[in-house]
Amino acid sequence: MGHHPVTEPQASARFVATHSVLSMDTRHPYTAKSLVDAQDMHRTVMSGFRGWVADGDSDARAQMGILSTWSVDLKEGVLVLVVQSRVAGDWAGMPRGALTDKPYVLTVDRTLRAGDSLTFRSVINPVRSRPSGPPSPERTRGRRTEHTRPDHVRNWFVRRLQPPGEPRTGPDGVVRIGATAEEDSLAVRMLPAVSSPGHHKGLRIARAEIRGTLKVTDPAALVDAMTHGIGHGRAYGCGLLLTR
Repeated sequence: MGHHPVTEPQASARFVATHSVLSMDTRHPYTAKSLVDAQDMHRTVMSGFRGWVADGDSDARAQMGILSTWSVDLKEGVLVLVVQSRVAGDWAGMPRGALTDKPYVLTVDRTLRAGDSLTFRSVINPVRSRPSGPPSPERTRGRRTEHTRPDHVRNWFVRRLQPPGEPRTGPDGVVRIGATAEEDSLAVRMLPAVSSPGHHKGLRIARAEIRGTLKVTDPAALVDAMTHGIGHGRAYGCGLLLTR
């Protein structure tokens, strides 16, 4: 019996996307509602992309490659929202009083190469799947349970690192990100969960921020992770992998 050929990763891959950076006044009702309702924040993000896909499309966010992340300085009263997309955002319809400055929109076009070193930041939804019933020979989806400790969040991310020569999918089925990192250097900060008190009552997205330095091992896999995001909660400000 012959050996299966090992596919060598590409030496380089190109990442192209649009980034919109919005600075918003937390005291404005439009911003304040987005801060207390995860579904409203989702609507705020999606409001910049009307007309690209048919109204009501269930996968509109995925079609347009929309990912987002935000941070808030309550003392200064500023929320900074970063939106990544495959198409250009148009923020003309946003209430002007909600913005503290004109939206900054730029095209990101960079080539990633194996061996490159990149600093990164990502807000993630660190959850694990727990069996929801008695043991079964058939593999069934369990109940998602959030990680609440920084060391567990770090382990969640480490499982997605891709050492040199390793495939994109780990032995446990986890999709890897095409880069590795020094585990001890990864900084984790637990963030407040976000939820929705309205029609999506019961929605709760656990969040944690992770920062560090990545070394590229599989450029195409890393471009895929940067384009599509990592983990769950991507419609609610999680999964965007920002690098520089």
